[in-house]
Amino acid sequence: MAYVASRMSRFVNWKVSPMTVVLAHTTTPEGVAAQDAALDEARRRGEDLLVFPLSGQSVTADEISGDGVQVSVRLPDGRSRDVVGELLDVAGEVGATCIVIGLRHRTPVGKLLLGSAAQQILLEASVPVIAVKPAQS
Repeated sequence: MAYVASRMSRFVNWKVSPMTVVLAHTTTPEGVAAQDAALDEARRRGEDLLVFPLSGQSVTADEISGDGVQVSVRLPDGRSRDVVGELLDVAGEVGATCIVIGLRHRTPVGKLLLGSAAQQILLEASVPVIAVKPAQS
């Protein structure tokens, strides 16, 4: 019985950390659509939102209206050449439940000639990816 009690004592101070939705943030119209979708998804799931800027522009948690969602920002390492790889590492670190990205239309030739961050995230993420397009005008 003492053995069971000593094993169970490890769990007394154990806390479940909140799950997290990760937003691959950009300042494009696609990025704005992804931001709105990420806030909605985090609110729906009752999870925190982690914003990871891909475009090199700084963003603060205050700039993103959480409306009941705990928002935090994780900036990429300025020396990193693989920002998408860093985003995927951060998603693994925080135990992300999903990653939200914005997509834009590209032609088949454009897809062949130019790689994209969205494509890399879709192919390499170990969690579900929610891909969002902006509303057409």
